Amino acid sequence: MSAWAVSSVAIASVLALPSLVVLLSLGEPAYDVWAHLWRTQLLELIGNTLALLAGVGAGTLVVGAGLAWLVVAYRFPGRGVLEWALVLPLAVPAYVIGFAFLGLFDFAGPVQSALRRWLGVRLFDIRSYWGVVVLMTLVFYPYVYLLARAAFREQGAATLETARTLGRSRTRAFFQLTLPMARPSLAAGVSLAMMEALADFGTVATFGYRTLTEGVYRVWYGMFDRAAATQLASLLLLFALSLLVLERSLRGRARFTQSQRRGQGVIPQPLTGWRGLAASAIGFAILGFAFVLPVAQLLVWMRDVTVRWRAEIFAILLGHTLALAALAAVAAALLALVLAYATRLHPSAPVRASARAATMGYALPGAVIAVGVLIPLAWLDRALGQASIWIFGVSVGLVLTSSIFGLLFAYVVRFLSVSYQTVDASLGKIPQSLDDAARSLGASISGTLRRIHLPLMRGGILTAMILVFVETMKEMPATLLLRPLGLNTLAVAVWERTSESLWADAAAPALAIVAAGLVPVLIVIRLSARRY
Repeated sequence: MSAWAVSSVAIASVLALPSLVVLLSLGEPAYDVWAHLWRTQLLELIGNTLALLAGVGAGTLVVGAGLAWLVVAYRFPGRGVLEWALVLPLAVPAYVIGFAFLGLFDFAGPVQSALRRWLGVRLFDIRSYWGVVVLMTLVFYPYVYLLARAAFREQGAATLETARTLGRSRTRAFFQLTLPMARPSLAAGVSLAMMEALADFGTVATFGYRTLTEGVYRVWYGMFDRAAATQLASLLLLFALSLLVLERSLRGRARFTQSQRRGQGVIPQPLTGWRGLAASAIGFAILGFAFVLPVAQLLVWMRDVTVRWRAEIFAILLGHTLALAALAAVAAALLALVLAYATRLHPSAPVRASARAATMGYALPGAVIAVGVLIPLAWLDRALGQASIWIFGVSVGLVLTSSIFGLLFAYVVRFLSVSYQTVDASLGKIPQSLDDAARSLGASISGTLRRIHLPLMRGGILTAMILVFVETMKEMPATLLLRPLGLNTLAVAVWERTSESLWADAAAPALAIVAAGLVPVLIVIRLSARRY
């Protein structure tokens, strides 16, 4: 094997270690831990998690696919704006929209207070299962919307028109033909939304809705029992892997295809009168609740409490966040480049399997990765301490677990998939003939990479770094569990204040995260516009 193939296998072995460590904990179950969890909270956590996944999956499917078909198949006032603006909720972390909604719609919020004054009754309780499901649906529907819109646009108009000539209405043709043909894309989008819901910690903790992810953090910090936290994390990992298997099986069973597409795509049908106004109202209402309203609330809060944030404190938070995100982005881009280039040079089964193993971390919740990272790092710290005492007579202390190394490691495990998919797609656009020409002229493999591939991949690598940078800024569970003592970030600042219901004080760091999140969303919109 060449150095590239060996490096690929080595990277995969290291990055798959956290998941393997958590899974191996099931081989030696702590029966007293499981007995305690069974008596106290396990059934509640499992039931709540399953219910949340079902609700978010159904909600994002209906909202995402419905909005995608609306903007693809119909023409109505505001369609041009909605087509790209409906992606904007991806820029806002779920926990940010969560505490903004609580500030607006909780019992003491302005909306509930006004309803009690006007109607004399309390109409709803946002701190409930349905409140969490609605909120996560508003945050995660763009995953389904983006993939569904692409799938609907790729379907030719001939298929739909043929169904119409055979007596099918536009609605029946949509359910009998369009949706089945888009099933792989819909399954992928829904699974992404469900994985994000499974990994979410900030929203469920803020709303008081107990799930497995929230349980890992509570057991870790509340009970100081890492064995119990590891056992819970193993169960959470099995949930994540089950979602992956479900998504792959749904894709694999989809056998609806469209061959020899000719002509233009689906022709938008004009909606006039009240139908056009209703379509516009639905689209803008969802956009308003999912993006405009929470961001406006954050701006109002920040205006009212700006004096409470000392500039030097905010500068430290911002500096920590930017430094960690930049280091994670660079590390993920470099590792992704090695994996992608090794796969290009040696597309053998072991190398391809290494790339898949190294990039499976994105499907895992941050809490699982944090537990899986801490256990091997603690073992290495003990080994280093014993070696230091044996050689030098002094202990070096906690070198790894008390530094940012573990946190950066968790970030790379979590987000390498984002970087790899972007870098691999960029590398795949370069024809193999350029490699052959360079090698025939005497260029080495590294020389070909440096002189030909890297210049052509500059845009893809930059995009990968931006995406990982922003995802790292938003990551909360892994940061809370692994950050060194005294190291705070914007996400930690948001959590510390929202956990004490200090919504207004959390507005400034939350808006900083939202502003950073707009960057990849604008990239997605631009790439989508280029494609179509």
